[in-house]
Amino acid sequence: MTARTQALGRYGEDAAARHLAAAGLTVLDRNWRCREGELDIVALDGDTLAVCEVKTRTEHGFQTPAEAVDPVKAARLALLAERWLAERWQAPPPPGGVRIDLVGVVHGPRGAARVEHLPGAVG
Repeated sequence: MTARTQALGRYGEDAAARHLAAAGLTVLDRNWRCREGELDIVALDGDTLAVCEVKTRTEHGFQTPAEAVDPVKAARLALLAERWLAERWQAPPPPGGVRIDLVGVVHGPRGAARVEHLPGAVG
């Protein structure tokens, strides 16, 4: 991964975290890692735990953020959500359950990024 790609990813995750917080979600964790992979953002949406996969693209990219999550990635995110709950959650599973969201961030040449939060879009 190039430094430019890493910087774009960080930018997207920061924009996504701000967007989620402004929408009323409470960000609990960012960039949580274990042997199997990484979760970008874990947030609480009322009584539902939202595991958020952030996909950032430039405005002129060939693929939309939503197209970047295939069934293999979706299965890995479900496994990572289970691992996160086992390691970080100190109570019974949240009453609203766990969902896997996609947050698409499109960075254009000017102005703020466009952020789209798609609750439950993965899985």
